[in-house]
Amino acid sequence: MDDKLHENPVNVQPNIGHARITTYTHPAAGWGALLSVARNLTQQGIMAKGAITLLNINQPTGFDCPGCAWPEKKHAHAFNFCENGAKAIAFEATSKRVPPEFFAERTVSWLSEQSDYFLEQQGRLTDPMRYDAATDRYVPISWEEAFSIIARHLHALDNPNQAAFYTSGRASNEAAFLYQLFVRNFGTNNFPDCSNMCHETTSFGLAESLGLGKGTVTLDDFELADAVFIFGQNPGTNHPRMLSTLREVSKRGARIISINPLKERGLERFQDPQSPIEMMTNGSTRISSNYFQPKVGGDYAVLMGMMKHLREWDQKALAAGKPSLFDHAFIDMNTDGFTAMIDQVDQTSWASIHEQTGLKPDELKSLAKMFCDAERVIFCWGMGITQNRNGVANVQMLANLLLARGHIGRPGAGACPVRGHSNVQGDRTMGIHERPSPKLLDSLDRVFNMKSPRENGMGVLETIEGMLKGDVKVFFALGGNFAVATPDTPVTFEALRRCTLTAHVATKLNRSHLIMGKEEALILPCLGRTEIDEQLHGPQAISVEDSMSNVHLSAGKNAPASPNLLSEPDIIARLAEAVLPDSPIKWRWYIESYDRIRDAIAEVFDEFHDFNARVYPPGGFHLQHPANEHDWHTKTGKAGFFIKPIDEVYADKEYAYAAQYKGQHKGQLYTLMTMRSHDQYNTTIYGLDDRYRGVFGQRRVLFMNKDDIKEAGFVADQWIDIESIFPDQVKRVVESFRIVPYDIPRGSLGAYYPETNPLVALSSRDKRAMIPASKSIPVILHAGGAPEHFNLALPVDPEAIHG
Repeated sequence: MDDKLHENPVNVQPNIGHARITTYTHPAAGWGALLSVARNLTQQGIMAKGAITLLNINQPTGFDCPGCAWPEKKHAHAFNFCENGAKAIAFEATSKRVPPEFFAERTVSWLSEQSDYFLEQQGRLTDPMRYDAATDRYVPISWEEAFSIIARHLHALDNPNQAAFYTSGRASNEAAFLYQLFVRNFGTNNFPDCSNMCHETTSFGLAESLGLGKGTVTLDDFELADAVFIFGQNPGTNHPRMLSTLREVSKRGARIISINPLKERGLERFQDPQSPIEMMTNGSTRISSNYFQPKVGGDYAVLMGMMKHLREWDQKALAAGKPSLFDHAFIDMNTDGFTAMIDQVDQTSWASIHEQTGLKPDELKSLAKMFCDAERVIFCWGMGITQNRNGVANVQMLANLLLARGHIGRPGAGACPVRGHSNVQGDRTMGIHERPSPKLLDSLDRVFNMKSPRENGMGVLETIEGMLKGDVKVFFALGGNFAVATPDTPVTFEALRRCTLTAHVATKLNRSHLIMGKEEALILPCLGRTEIDEQLHGPQAISVEDSMSNVHLSAGKNAPASPNLLSEPDIIARLAEAVLPDSPIKWRWYIESYDRIRDAIAEVFDEFHDFNARVYPPGGFHLQHPANEHDWHTKTGKAGFFIKPIDEVYADKEYAYAAQYKGQHKGQLYTLMTMRSHDQYNTTIYGLDDRYRGVFGQRRVLFMNKDDIKEAGFVADQWIDIESIFPDQVKRVVESFRIVPYDIPRGSLGAYYPETNPLVALSSRDKRAMIPASKSIPVILHAGGAPEHFNLALPVDPEAIHG
């Protein structure tokens, strides 16, 4: 592959004159969060409108937050939102607009030179647009013309598998269902989805272990748990409403044990904006009773060590005539593979475990003891567990520990993978999957008298590879920012440019819209979650599924940003009519009332029986996890213990190459994890601050242990370049990152994405779930210089942002 493809194309550098690093001493949320909400509403010009809009967020008759997927209590209070949810609402309900005149005054070349932050700040898209290569500008187009262009390109393909249909987790159940129905009628299962880049390892691992790739707990379980373990997750930034739940856990005296390489303020102390006492006294609640910091990539060894301690203590207990520490009654009745799993644990040396954890032996022992002592345990986890080359193995070791102690199906205990987007789990439930089950396809064929394609399709990484090879020629995205959310960013850019057509459904401008197909490119603006969706039978509500399998309605309250916007279901139905004119399915009929879509969903999925009757009451309904009834939908009919030898986990070709490189070169090799700042959601950059980590007015920073800084001969605030090291020997470098001393284990680094996504090789992935290994990137550091260019085209006064 051409090395030139790996030059970093993403310019997100802010104005250096306002950049500063400080020490943040306050708790998470509290007054800082309230001030941030006020600043963002003011910045978007919607102080009054925004305040009213926020009163409708996560309410029974309002709309679901377009941010994270943390569930709501049965009886929501009036202010049921967090700081980052308020940012998402402010940026969607903004007074700013991106009309055709905006594009008439700016070339795509000029827009491409601006930062992602600048693009996000411009406001809402108002009209469908087509790229005109002659003028290098987007020009307005009618909806009918847009659908005709897409239909023409799809009909020109040699076969349907030459098209890929991406989905963002923001899409509703109704949109996702129609989308998969249209695409499968067209003839392909090519559904690259944002799940491929976040919790695919969870879906894959839990499906094998428990029979369904979802969590088993509800919010009620948090009221009963003796201990909550949080692995590789930063709820203070990524799922702030979770902190209210954790505060209640802490207040009643249960343990919260955090396992995360970085010290994160949201896992330490939380000031609840809903608590008058904490706000008036500037008090806070301790979240983590214990905090452990394994090195980046050390999670599997930590989990193996916990199991080995449990095994050795169990042997001593049995020798002393005491009860077993393993729940053998549960294991014998419900599981397979326990003996083989224990044999592997016995064969694993303590030396191989301790070498990889980054924890002291006493710390690992203490962690295992807390797990062993708790009668009811919940495991929560996020991207730190999943985005690894051994992500499936990580998830299945979590499941092994829960199963070994009988924590599945027990009130107050279970598995809690914390999803990102508010309906990313629902999209999967609705059939957005490149590897669909025969049961789903059989049901679709029965209900719609169709013949679904049966071969597996392409996920995200396969789609990128397919575009590069010319096997995928049309790329259609239902939301998201595919170009920079994916790994090996320059390669993804080139892959998109090799398509004949790229088309993006979106609410706001992002960088993916500036990476056009070689023949044509379209931007299709849609309604946002906050807006009224008026159809023939009146205003419509859509439904979403949260992280804990609760399904409820969401109905926007604001007037649409433009009269030329269509809802996502409407866009899909009109596109289906244009592409499949002979289809017997009455696509537009479904749009007249979304109840009709839900009735169709109920016919296809048994668990959605009586969908409309169950979803309309406040709070909707809960999809039961069969594992909680000890009903295991696995190949064997039982839950499974799955374990991978630790030497195999830490000796794949990437680890081996990195070790060889380290031995041959003097430079220190580190392991980098990509992560969000507090002012972003996925690839959406709301601002240039990371308040909890003390970073303001900048994003190109590298968090590094102070002893590593000294040993490498660097100093704090020094500019360095980061280079990743992979067996393909392609040079991948991102330049001009400022070193920030931070409480992180030696040998481990942290930096923000999407700036560091160019460092992730397309081939660096979990080999089973095909998820990018963005949390375990082998890198070396070079002394660099300050950036030659700082983006001065900020849309607002930075002083106003930082207050």
